Amino acid sequence: MSEMSFEQMLEESFKTIRNGEVVEGTVIDVKPDEIILNIGYKSDGIITRNEYTNESNVDLTTIVSIGDTMEAKVLKVNDGEGQVLLTYKRLAAEKGSKRLEEAFNNQEVLTAKVAQVLDGGLSVIIDESRVFIPASLVSDSYEKDLTKYDGQDIEFVITEFNPRRRRIIGDRKQLMLARKAEMQKELFARINIGDVVDGTVKNVTDFGAFIDLGGADGLLHISEMSWGRVENPKKVFKVGEQVTAFIKDINDKKIALSMKFEDQNPWKDAADKYAAGTIIEGVVARMTDFGAFVELAPGVDALLHVSQISREHVEKPSDVLKVGQRIEAKIVDFNEEEKKISLSMKALMNEADASDEEA
Repeated sequence: MSEMSFEQMLEESFKTIRNGEVVEGTVIDVKPDEIILNIGYKSDGIITRNEYTNESNVDLTTIVSIGDTMEAKVLKVNDGEGQVLLTYKRLAAEKGSKRLEEAFNNQEVLTAKVAQVLDGGLSVIIDESRVFIPASLVSDSYEKDLTKYDGQDIEFVITEFNPRRRRIIGDRKQLMLARKAEMQKELFARINIGDVVDGTVKNVTDFGAFIDLGGADGLLHISEMSWGRVENPKKVFKVGEQVTAFIKDINDKKIALSMKFEDQNPWKDAADKYAAGTIIEGVVARMTDFGAFVELAPGVDALLHVSQISREHVEKPSDVLKVGQRIEAKIVDFNEEEKKISLSMKALMNEADASDEEA
């Protein structure tokens, strides 16, 4: 039996590999665009940047270090230059595909960073496997602009898994709805009529503002925003603003809010402030054919009848007064029960004339 040459013994000491085989190696060199691995074969393995990741212009020296061990898949035993061509991303994608299949079967909640914002939704990557989240499944409410999610970590579940058709669909909306339902349940379990609550303005309309209470929205009607008059809610509240209100009513899943706190009620000490005979200043707030309503304080209006504006005949209040004008008048009647106050400018004129005569 003839002895083997050194070259033959060296050849025998190396393992054999085949295309498609998974091998493990140690990084012996790394460049910005390629990684060199010692895989225990007569030739080293090489992983190009394109076979490491789908991201372009990545500097591999910032990701991999000499001495690291890693697995890769053999693409070609001989790339034509005596090296073994390997792929890391395809192996990772295969593992990722299995990972996603398990998550799909188990309805597992996954977390991944948004890799790309598309016209129709979001693209995320799990171990080099792409998952598409349609725009309709990104949120529990319509969102026209999805760019805010770019680069953000989001949670989702896999609702469709068909790798052969390259169709792997994620759903974030159902998670949000489930959490919202749980928060709603917890909210209604702890709130009662009269409770003071903090919330965030979610939407403002002509008739009121919807306040997010953390699980459900409460409606703050325009008539409950202030003891004073509110002409336009959009001039008072902004989306995202924090507000404090109290729960006025709960009807099934509807919550009515109010900011008319009783300790701020301007009618609380009105009997003393606005007793008949008191001379007071106010601002003309609005006018009708029969008189002008004068604001004495936010939430307290008094009627100045057209017959009480002057000793001379006045056809219409607008002939003499203007909205926003500050006037002085005498309170001639106060009805606390009906919250009605009557004023007279004519009475002041008569008193002034009487004083002049006495003088």
